[in-house]
Amino acid sequence: MNENESGADSRFFRDVKTYVVRIGRMTDSQKKNYEELSPVWCIPYAPEKLSYASIFGNANPVTVEIGFGMGAATAEIAAQNPGRNYIGIEVHKPGVGKLLGEIKARGLENLRVIEHDAVEVLGNMIADESVCAFHVFFPDPWPKKRHHKRRLVQRPHTDLFAAKLAPGGYFYMVTDWLEYAQSALEELTATEHLINKYDGFAEHQEWRPETKFEARGIRDDRPISELYFIKK
Repeated sequence: MNENESGADSRFFRDVKTYVVRIGRMTDSQKKNYEELSPVWCIPYAPEKLSYASIFGNANPVTVEIGFGMGAATAEIAAQNPGRNYIGIEVHKPGVGKLLGEIKARGLENLRVIEHDAVEVLGNMIADESVCAFHVFFPDPWPKKRHHKRRLVQRPHTDLFAAKLAPGGYFYMVTDWLEYAQSALEELTATEHLINKYDGFAEHQEWRPETKFEARGIRDDRPISELYFIKK
């Protein structure tokens, strides 16, 4: 692939969205949380690099979670790790409202939210080698072959993850869609600077709370696959 082809491919992946904004009714509580709390704990999208120290008031390591859904696992992980900072990226407004309520209820000073396209956020707001970890739990598998181009965990997106990770940082993905897991394993393995911590799929990480998507996958007898790559 020559340089021009590579550039065209990158532009294509920027234009193809990895999500759809599903219309979901917000509960009164979620709507109230969103209206009152988003000015406090949501970071507005802007094409300029974030200053984590300005946001969190400290120099603690930062984990970015992409697509946190309703945010239950996100809030629990942040609560269990007060010495680490977390940024959750999500476009589903009810989920944003729900997580904002959890931040307030739990008094989580180490968690912020960005309501925007994750690929654009990473490309424009996150500095290179500034993230200690990426969490991607149960991303949309886009099961139809014609929609595979929308999948988040594939190159050149994985190259973007690698660029934003600090040396020694990790990329952790969990999915209940085996074909997607196998594809993501190939894509991550082919990504420069990322090394698989395991031989194939990762062991279950006991510190990760179970999500509703995971419970549904187990109920439907789908295997839960985990991938854990480290930036060398």
